[in-house]
Amino acid sequence: MSSQIIFKNARIILKDEVILGSLSSTNGIIDSIDSGNTTSKHGIDFEGDYLMPGMVEMHTDNFERHLMPRPKVSWAEIPALLAHDAEIASAGITTVFDALGVGDADTDNVRGKGWNEVLTALTNCANEDLLRADHYIHVRCELPAPNTIELFEAFIDHPRLSLISLMDHTPGQRQWEDVEKARTYYTGKKGWSQAKFEHQVSHAFKLQEMYSEPHRKYFVEYCQKNNIHLASHDDTTVEHVRQAHSEGASMSEFPTTMQAAQTAHALGLLNVMGGPNVVRGGSHSGNVAASDLARNHLLDIISSDYVPGSLISAVSRLVSDQTLTLPEAIATVTTNPARATGLNDRGLIETGLRADVVRMRMVDIPQTGKQAVIKTVWKKGQQII
Repeated sequence: MSSQIIFKNARIILKDEVILGSLSSTNGIIDSIDSGNTTSKHGIDFEGDYLMPGMVEMHTDNFERHLMPRPKVSWAEIPALLAHDAEIASAGITTVFDALGVGDADTDNVRGKGWNEVLTALTNCANEDLLRADHYIHVRCELPAPNTIELFEAFIDHPRLSLISLMDHTPGQRQWEDVEKARTYYTGKKGWSQAKFEHQVSHAFKLQEMYSEPHRKYFVEYCQKNNIHLASHDDTTVEHVRQAHSEGASMSEFPTTMQAAQTAHALGLLNVMGGPNVVRGGSHSGNVAASDLARNHLLDIISSDYVPGSLISAVSRLVSDQTLTLPEAIATVTTNPARATGLNDRGLIETGLRADVVRMRMVDIPQTGKQAVIKTVWKKGQQII
């Protein structure tokens, strides 16, 4: 028995334009898109609201935040996953790559612990059909950490593993060129004492020298052998980007300089920037602003990073500032991340693709300006929010 759903009187955001019309899907697949008003009594009336593709989030730390909501405070895996999933779906995200970090000398940190129980929770919740969004795994590998490969073992051959990124957060380079910015982050968010920060920094360069290159070689070879997408992280120099390109990376996550972003584009890598960077008007680490990349046609993908709602807020900001058109801005959170991660069945309003769609309303808020609001979310034609 087929299942059909019709949306009418919607402003449908297509690849290159926005049309007023209707859309229908059968068994979770879009089968028709029609322009013009309709007087049909059937279907869900959008009353002029926007119909956009479900968003694809390929790098979010939000699950980790639910697993450890405060420094040294662990949360049970299934409640943490369900809360994360609900937050993701309510933000209009229908496909999420849960970014799980491996490698940390600090065992009090979530990234310094094993991931077996978390992966078991993810499998069990998926099997019981408890998750609203589609969940994939993005493993973030901290190259200078002694235990990175050991902690990665839980992910080997995991069917949800689709993306690996290579990180090096050694203070004094890449994201943390400004060591004082690193101090503020680690003593604030991580709850480190000043003494602990100084101790960690004093050992950081030795760990980098010992482990970074052999660990990098291991993960590059793993991606090549297992057809896993590879991303670099916090590229700062031309050399950083060239190395990532030579290793087969397809994305440069959060390049910290305009030069790195320009080099990435020249070599065919997609630039990923954070939604919070767009919304706040700049990087919390003092690095290049995402909006500057957008103005120079160098911004390909927006990641919510640590705030799921920042995806749609970033779209609002880029459109309100006339930096991008609405279809261009929507593509950075739908089509582009879907294609970058090999998901060719979603991320676009087009016949034959999945009916992962979102009802979005653009409202004017006094003293704030335009704000996009997520009203309802469907995944494969089934309402999830």
